[in-house]
Amino acid sequence: MGSPDGDNAPVGRPRQTPTGSARPIADELTAMLDGRFPGLVGMRILTASASAVTGDLRVREELLAPNGYLHAAAVVALADTVCGVGARLALPTEAAGFTTLELKTNYLGTARSGTVTVDATLVHGGRRTQVWDATVRDDAGRAIAIFRCTQMVLYPTAPQQHSLSRSELCKTETEQA
Repeated sequence: MGSPDGDNAPVGRPRQTPTGSARPIADELTAMLDGRFPGLVGMRILTASASAVTGDLRVREELLAPNGYLHAAAVVALADTVCGVGARLALPTEAAGFTTLELKTNYLGTARSGTVTVDATLVHGGRRTQVWDATVRDDAGRAIAIFRCTQMVLYPTAPQQHSLSRSELCKTETEQA
């Protein structure tokens, strides 16, 4: 199952960041997740701004590890998704996007039922990087994971211009050899 544009083409296109103009921003952001991994596993955005985002995920059997506890990857995915939503909202206006440089999770507990909630806050919002911290909690409000990620802010680049054509460049390299 490849891309409609060919086997090596991306299978999907980036989605626009909602503005909250049509309905509440949290609803628009949750809808943005639909049909992609976060939406498929049931993640929701509850509140969102450029400095703080809250989301949740209902614990279901499909999200459990074989040992019967919430899979660690589900916890990381929830925290990373909510921080990513915040990163989108906090991008400088001239930025084209972002990508994760680093993430770290400390697990303090787990969940077997209920809903896990994550609160993410912007720690550093620079021109080139953002740092987000998040705490994932179980239904009782106990912290089950502490998460931190660093996002690299991406900017559009101008097309590269060479003074030599490709054939002239190859000829010059051959002459130097």
